[in-house]
Amino acid sequence: MSKIYPVGIQSFEEIRRGGYCYIDKTSLIYQLVKTGKYYFLSRPRRFGKSLLISTLEAYFLGKKELFQGLAMEGLEKDWTTYPVLHLDLNARKYEDAASLTAILNQHLESWEALYGDEKKDRAPEERFAWIIEKACRATGRNVVVLVDEYDKPMLQAIGNEPLLTDYRNTLKAFYGVLKSCDKYLRFALLTGVTKFSKVSVFSDLNNLMDISIDDRFASICGITERELHRDFKEDIAMLAQKNHLTEDEAKLQLKEQYDGYHFVEDSEDIYNPFSLLNTFAKMKFGSYWFETGTPTFLVELLQRSKYDLHRLTEEMATADSLGGIDTMYMNPVPILYQSGYLTIKGYDREFRTYELGFPNQEVEEGFTKFLLPNYASLPSGNLSFEIMNFVKEVRSGNIDAFMHRLQSFFADTPYELIRDLELHYQNVLFIVFKLLGFYTQAEYHTSYGRVDMVVKTDRYIYVMEFKLEGSAEEALRQINEKQYPLPFAADGRTLYKIGVNFSNATRGIEKWVVEGV
Repeated sequence: MSKIYPVGIQSFEEIRRGGYCYIDKTSLIYQLVKTGKYYFLSRPRRFGKSLLISTLEAYFLGKKELFQGLAMEGLEKDWTTYPVLHLDLNARKYEDAASLTAILNQHLESWEALYGDEKKDRAPEERFAWIIEKACRATGRNVVVLVDEYDKPMLQAIGNEPLLTDYRNTLKAFYGVLKSCDKYLRFALLTGVTKFSKVSVFSDLNNLMDISIDDRFASICGITERELHRDFKEDIAMLAQKNHLTEDEAKLQLKEQYDGYHFVEDSEDIYNPFSLLNTFAKMKFGSYWFETGTPTFLVELLQRSKYDLHRLTEEMATADSLGGIDTMYMNPVPILYQSGYLTIKGYDREFRTYELGFPNQEVEEGFTKFLLPNYASLPSGNLSFEIMNFVKEVRSGNIDAFMHRLQSFFADTPYELIRDLELHYQNVLFIVFKLLGFYTQAEYHTSYGRVDMVVKTDRYIYVMEFKLEGSAEEALRQINEKQYPLPFAADGRTLYKIGVNFSNATRGIEKWVVEGV
C-alpha cells in the first residue's frame, strides 16, 4: 500500500510535504478562527492536540500551499500572515522549578531574537508581554499565541504540593499576559489534558472559551467513524485480509478496540487516532495508546481518595465537575475523564449529569491490568503469567488452584489499608474478575459490602459468595437458601457453588468451601 501513516508526527507541514495521510479537520479549524478569539481545549494525550496547534500555526503564517486540496483552500480567501508565538511545553521532563524556567527562557530567547531583548532581565511574564507588544508593532499585525500542553509541568508535579504551587504561580502569571495584552492579540489557543481552574490559569483568564465539551468542535481531534470508513476504506480491507477477518469483522474489532470516545452528550463516536494509525501502519491490532503512557499518578489518586473501583463501570458526574480537577485528591473522576480513561456514555437532561464509563476495550483492559499489581500481591511478580494461569485454572475446573492463586493476591496487604480492608477486598475482587471477564463471562454484584459472583466458561459455571468476618459455610448456605444457581438449572455445564470468607485477622481469604450440583 502506498499510503504512509504519520505515527508520532505532529507537524502539519511535515505531514503535508511528506505525503502522509491526513484527516481533513480544516473546516472545523476555519470555524474556530472565524467565530472566536480565545480558546481552551482539553483532550487526552496522543489525541491530536499538537497537530491541531501545528495546523493553526501554518494557517496563521499564511502557508496556503500546505492546504491545497483541503476544505480550507476553498474557505479562506485572504491568507493574512500573522506573527505566531508557539509555546510547546510537551517535550521536557519537569523535575524542579528550574526546569520550567529553562523551557520558558528557551522560547522567550528565540522570540527576543526576532523582536528585541530589551526586557531580557525581567520576569518571564514581563518579557512575554513585551514580546507580544513588540511583535504587533513590528509587523503591523496582531499576534497569535498557541500553547501546546499548557498543563504538562503541573501534571508532573501532582503529589509534590510545593512544586505544584510553584508551577501554578509561575504559569498563572505567564498565561495571565494573554488578558492584559488583549489589544495586541488576534487569536489564542491553549491545549492540555486537564483543567486546573480555581488557582491557576483560568482564575485570571476568564475570557477563554472552553470548547472541551462543545458539540461544535467535539470531533476537532480524533477520527470519527464516518472519517474512518471514508478515508481508510482500502486500509480496512487490507487489515481484514492480514488478520484473516472479513471487512465487517475488522470494522467491528476496530470499533470495540479503539472507538467509544464522546466529549459531549449525543456526539458521534470518536476513535483514538494514535491507536488507529498504529494499527494500520503495522496491520496488527494492539494496545498502542495505553502502552505509551503509565498513569501512575492516577492510581495514587484512586488509592488516596479511597475510590471504590466498581464505580468505574457506572460513574456519574456533572458538567461543572468534569471541567476542573481541583478536588482530585477527594474525587479522581474528572481527571480520569480528562485523561481519557473514562468517557461520556449517556446524559440525564433533567439532572444535567453525565454517565461515564470506559471508552473501549483497549482502555478497559489496559487500565484494569495496570491496576492489579498496584492493588494486589503478585507472587511471581509477572502480571501476564498470573493472569494466564488464573484463567487456565478457571477454564479447567481446577478450583483449589485458582482459589489458592486468588488467596495469594490478598497476601501482604499494606498496613495502611487495614482500616479500609472491606474496600480493599472489593477493589481486588473487582480487578481480578474484571480481568477474568476478558477471557470468560464474569458477572459481579455488590451491595452494602456483600459481593456475589458468577463466572461462566465453556465447561463450567461458578456461583460464588463472599463473606467478611463470617464463615465460608455461611456463604455457601446463602447460595443455597437464596437459590442463586436456579437460573442455570437447564444449562448443560457443570456448576459449582463456592463459599468464601475473608478474615481481618489474616487480611485475606481465610477459607473456602465447594459444593457441586
